[in-house]
Amino acid sequence: MDAGVSPAVGARWFREAGGMPPSHLAPPSKPPSGRYLSFAEREELAIFRAQGHGVREIARRLGRAPSTISRELQRNAATRSGGFEYRATTAQWHADRSARRPKRAKLAMNETLRTYVQDRLAGRVVAPDGSEVAGPDVPWTGRRRGPRKARRWARAWSPQQISERLRIDFPDDESMRISHEAIYQALYVQGRGALRRELTACLRTGRALRVPRERTRRRGKSFVTPEIRISQRPPEIADRTVPGHWEGDLILGLKSSAIGTLVERTTRFTLLLHLPPMPGHGQESRMKDGPALAGHGAEAVQDAITRAMIALPEHLRRSLTWDQGAEMAQHARLRIDPGLTVYFCDPHSPWQRGTNENTNGLLRQYFPRGTDLSKHSARDLTAVAHALNTRPRKTLGWKTPAEALDQFLSSTFNRGVATTT
Repeated sequence: MDAGVSPAVGARWFREAGGMPPSHLAPPSKPPSGRYLSFAEREELAIFRAQGHGVREIARRLGRAPSTISRELQRNAATRSGGFEYRATTAQWHADRSARRPKRAKLAMNETLRTYVQDRLAGRVVAPDGSEVAGPDVPWTGRRRGPRKARRWARAWSPQQISERLRIDFPDDESMRISHEAIYQALYVQGRGALRRELTACLRTGRALRVPRERTRRRGKSFVTPEIRISQRPPEIADRTVPGHWEGDLILGLKSSAIGTLVERTTRFTLLLHLPPMPGHGQESRMKDGPALAGHGAEAVQDAITRAMIALPEHLRRSLTWDQGAEMAQHARLRIDPGLTVYFCDPHSPWQRGTNENTNGLLRQYFPRGTDLSKHSARDLTAVAHALNTRPRKTLGWKTPAEALDQFLSSTFNRGVATTT
């Protein structure tokens, strides 16, 4: 939408509006869509009603749900004469008036409800003895707090928790009802005026700007095409019946250090990829579109995966499932060199690589968060991988991943010998 202002002013409006469209740029009422009855449909409804047709017959003729027609007759009928006569012009006037925006927020009109919401969202943390615990003093900056920084302490109920709890605390008071979406809008939408913007710091995410869920679903890397998404992965991979299908990821540490992890889905056998920083990392200024000096760029990761996979038998390198990280931008090379078919998870869906995520949790015992992972040599990584691969697992019937892999290789070799003889 062209607002006729400079980009700087537009960006300021966007931030002041909490990432939502500013209300003063919105039309007073939305144009009608197919979801709502049009004036022509209301004229036909009035004619059918005058002819004595019932609600279901009118709905069938208009191609609408009976509930839609019933609500229309109740909400928008002309009541000035004392009855419920339905006239198209009067009904359209009622509908246009109801569609006007912005409306005054429910929280702005109901002080008791507003106090309840604010107390559950931003109320002080209280000890069991009833005394208040202040927590860190964090001033509101209008921006989301970064990682490893103090955050404001509060009761921090989510809007959904507040909305559902109202039904329990006030079962007979219909005025004490509000949806979680209305609470979010009161926090983020400029002009709603019921809740202060700084209370967004009490939400779990602490976002100062709202990010609609649908927008995150549409995110994805350009190198991830539909045919290599996880939805196209063959059923045999999900069944874990055939070894040779791997899951991979990076675990990150301080100073942009990283270690690559590969886990075989059937046997849980683990390989660790050594990704040392390149010469000049931390000494030279970063060059735009230059090489990834931290050591876990696309080329370095593909080379490390290829080296690890080439050492395995061909029937143990069938596929690889990864998230949509930029380190996999050169994934096409893996189909050529080690012969791996690569599949990508959906954005923000780590559970689609559950085996790998579980293994990463085990690895954090050796490589804790917030430590420099580049200090570990390739020999160190091999030793840690060996420790995991010789640890018995409940899911394998208390066999170790190394034993499970050896058993598979032995059975494959025996079948091959039997076939040739």
